[in-house]
Amino acid sequence: MKLLRLNALSTHSELPHTAVTIGNFDGVHLGHQAMIKQLKHIASEQNLKTAIMIFEPQPLEFFKAYDAPPRISSLREKVEYLAELGVDYVIVAKFDHHFRSLNAEEFAQILKEKLSAQHLVLGDDFHFGKNRQGNSEFLKQYGFHVTNLETILLDGERVSSTRIRQTLQADDLALAAKLLGRPYSITGRVQYGDQIGRTINFPTINVRLNRHKPCLNGIYGVEVICETESLQAKVKNENPSKIGIAGYTPTALFGAGHVGTRPAIKQAHPEWRLEVHFPEVSANLYGLLMRVTFLNYLHGEKDYPSLEALKAGIDDDVEKLLEFRLNNSSFPFK
Repeated sequence: MKLLRLNALSTHSELPHTAVTIGNFDGVHLGHQAMIKQLKHIASEQNLKTAIMIFEPQPLEFFKAYDAPPRISSLREKVEYLAELGVDYVIVAKFDHHFRSLNAEEFAQILKEKLSAQHLVLGDDFHFGKNRQGNSEFLKQYGFHVTNLETILLDGERVSSTRIRQTLQADDLALAAKLLGRPYSITGRVQYGDQIGRTINFPTINVRLNRHKPCLNGIYGVEVICETESLQAKVKNENPSKIGIAGYTPTALFGAGHVGTRPAIKQAHPEWRLEVHFPEVSANLYGLLMRVTFLNYLHGEKDYPSLEALKAGIDDDVEKLLEFRLNNSSFPFK
């Protein structure tokens, strides 16, 4: 798969003829997967390459900034999922003042000249251009072949990024896994934090979120893998006496995860954090790329009155999450 920036493409595109779909693809959920399956089928029949245009930032993030809905997936996660589905090209369109001002004809011209689009696969409610003036009928009149994919349903309700976002915010991890077609996870590099956890004997890794705010908030049982090496082997090599609790996936570790703004720690400018404590582990994991998969919701964030109370609360959380791991020998989502 090739990742391209729309701004870097010339108006006389070097791309071969393509079948194209367009959208945010936040989460790359079952509905998106069905669209890509149809895109690949059409491309195969017509000897075309497959291309997906996505927007960065997502339009509501441009218009509403921090008040935009939280992201399900970062750009990196989104591109990785699309690559796994066998797409030939992912084209990232920078959503800015210029892009938002494009009218329907200018947008269609980009599809034709920069993406070499011959066939479009679109959702049944797809609109584009300034003031949403363009739609599938406009594109057909412009000369494109257009296939509209009907809404994908699960349990009688539409599969959508909005539904998944609401499901995650309600901490229904099992339903989110069904809607996504996989357990929900966040990928990011381990970065330096303020190291408060060490002062209360609960060191954590601080995983970069790569989004303005996440869909989750609270305490979770998590499984963590390192994307570049075996996390179990890394931890064992660092300190053979503290090898941690095995996760369900080979090379993974089980941990206590926290997503939130840490109300118990008084801060002038609270920031969203994803932190994971690995019981019985002492290792330097800075800089490693981690995938944190959420398995079990324990409770929401609590505003403890003191660091001592916070320590006691974390101790209780870790004990309960270890009990969850002990009582669930197989992966909780099928």
